[in-house]
Amino acid sequence: MHFPSDEELKAGPNAFDDENIEVDDLEGIEDVDNIDIDAFEHMTDVQALRDEANAGVGLMMPDYPEDFRAGFISIVGRPNVGKSTLTNALVGQKIAITSGRPETTRHNIRGIVHGEKSQLVLVDTPGYHRPRTLLGKRLNDMVREALAEVDCVVFCLPADQRVGPGDQFIARELRDVRRPVIAVATKCDLVSRERLMKHLLSIDQMGDFAAIVPVSAFDGDGIETLKDVLVDHVPLSPPLYPAGDVTDESRDTLIAEFIREAALEGVRDELPHSLAVQVEEIIERPRREGDTREPLLDVHVNVYVERDSQKAIIIGKRGARLKDIGTKSRQQIEELLGRRIFLDLHVRTAKDWQSDPKMLGRLGF
Repeated sequence: MHFPSDEELKAGPNAFDDENIEVDDLEGIEDVDNIDIDAFEHMTDVQALRDEANAGVGLMMPDYPEDFRAGFISIVGRPNVGKSTLTNALVGQKIAITSGRPETTRHNIRGIVHGEKSQLVLVDTPGYHRPRTLLGKRLNDMVREALAEVDCVVFCLPADQRVGPGDQFIARELRDVRRPVIAVATKCDLVSRERLMKHLLSIDQMGDFAAIVPVSAFDGDGIETLKDVLVDHVPLSPPLYPAGDVTDESRDTLIAEFIREAALEGVRDELPHSLAVQVEEIIERPRREGDTREPLLDVHVNVYVERDSQKAIIIGKRGARLKDIGTKSRQQIEELLGRRIFLDLHVRTAKDWQSDPKMLGRLGF
């Protein structure tokens, strides 16, 4: 399997400069009125099962049906094509942050979908892109790593954008991935039926996909169909995670992501790329005499930007924006921890941290 290095991406054609493509007029595709859109939901050429042993052989496992299926599925695509929103919709609850900004996802986030006879482990990856910083290179490394370790790949192509050079580039590279590739047309609720039909035809012309499934994570259309298709393309296997688990992300990672999501709302174009969040420590306060409630947890968090001017944007006039970030993220953090918290946010400048190996290491990249 070959997936291009960052040097090849930089040297190659500029395939990733079409992130904000508008819907074109879609001329040149004929017989649109005669297309049966429902047929695309049944393009499920089931792949052969793996020959190697199941992951749980020899371990103490709970009872599960003989025909139980489980596997890892990587979700890939250009930045901002709906990968995280799709992951959340499949899991049935929020485990990955979302925003309208490219490069929102910065970790390979695992979400677990439980079925009566199946378990799907989704790996939501950063958008594959032409890297401009050391951080960008490491995000691309995460995508390559995810593709090398999964049983199936979901390739997201948003219906509200035409298939562009970036999508075609990824499709070409996925031909060398020796795993079933499911093409998913995301954001179908944003386009007309006619536009969706043309989009599905464009996807079909890009390669020999194991299935093509249109979905809308916003209203749930196609989500159950996609689950069924994915179950058909993972191997017979014992469950990979305990029942009830929806993610294996660490507590601190989830807290940092909740805060970063709140901070991304309404900021300038250059700031999202320069924003990083790190949980420094969580300390339980001493219980007050006579107080029967659980003590507060003090959650100390550093928010990093690259320039002092960006620091001023995050803090806002008289600290108003930073207070709003804390208010929006506190509720999610309290639900995660099951405790009342005091959220202590400190905004710090770390010049050019995206290209600083030591700083990237501290931030977990």
